Amino acid sequence: MKKIPLILFLACLLISCENKKELELQKREKALNLREEKIAGKESDYQLLVSFRDSIYALKDTVTNNPSLVVKEWPDAIKGIWNSKMLCRESNCSQYVIGDQRNESWQFLSDSTGIYTNVLNNKKLTRVFTAKYIEDKIMLEFKGDSISKNNVKMNVVLDDIKANVIKGTQTITGQDNCSARFSVELTLPQKK
Repeated sequence: MKKIPLILFLACLLISCENKKELELQKREKALNLREEKIAGKESDYQLLVSFRDSIYALKDTVTNNPSLVVKEWPDAIKGIWNSKMLCRESNCSQYVIGDQRNESWQFLSDSTGIYTNVLNNKKLTRVFTAKYIEDKIMLEFKGDSISKNNVKMNVVLDDIKANVIKGTQTITGQDNCSARFSVELTLPQKK
């Protein structure tokens, strides 16, 4: 009879050891699953980086093989800040009256994204034109965003380019499809 409680005690001890081993095994399995998930995430990131690298190489090959796609810079004669004088020549918009004059500073810049022109009024940036420079003609474009209250589109064609003077036309299309046309004359600032 004395052996039965001892056998029951040993049986309980073995069962509890089995439970501890099983719990420990489950913990290890969870840790292993977490590590596998982390490794899978890193593998996914690695594959994205490889595909990104390959797309950059493909783009580089495309640009190298097609010189018209190469990022251009403004010629030294154009690069920099110019004073602008604009005069309204035609208008059917209420905001612009024929004879209106505007004076601003235009800054011709380029970077890795391409060429563009900043328009400054009293040293504050008012708009950024995207630019194209094709065979002695500068074409600038600005589109207001859809959330601004005055949604306008501006196109500038500068086709009379000389050493110290650039001339052309700016067309402004308003939100109610009205349009105004300005003559544009850019001059280099006088050095003091």
